[in-house]
Amino acid sequence: MTAQPAYDQVAALPAYSEQAIPAAFEDFNGHLNVRHYLGIASEGLDESLVEVGIPQNWPLAAGQAVFSAEHHLTYFSELRTGDRISVRVRLVGRSRRAAHVVVYLLDDSHSRVSYVMEEVLLHMDMETRKTSDWPEDVADRIDERLAEEKQLPWVPALSGSMRLR
Repeated sequence: MTAQPAYDQVAALPAYSEQAIPAAFEDFNGHLNVRHYLGIASEGLDESLVEVGIPQNWPLAAGQAVFSAEHHLTYFSELRTGDRISVRVRLVGRSRRAAHVVVYLLDDSHSRVSYVMEEVLLHMDMETRKTSDWPEDVADRIDERLAEEKQLPWVPALSGSMRLR
């Protein structure tokens, strides 16, 4: 794994799921419970997918969905009640039926990257519940975003544990 990008580099990406950590998310250790890191990051990813043509009601509206296939989770710093956070998403690649993303949970109160979730997600046909090719409009929008993000002056650190097939 290469070095993680700096907070300022990641913070330049669009923000999703901006919020303060509520007391209800705290665990016995006095910080954000592990299940909420994944949940908040997933919510931010869902919000970001709207921009490439994948609305949250896609399964009902179009009979299509995205399913998670793999995750790699890395925790860098704890988050505590009241900390301001945001989610940032960077696309890494796409195949005919899958996409590879890196989701960053930023601690905006302390200007640091707190958590990184690397994920491979699959395009699904909800009628057959099998993978299928991305619709052309979605594939085009993913490709446009990939091209834009390749122009950024930093490369996301990857775990090396997953890849597109």
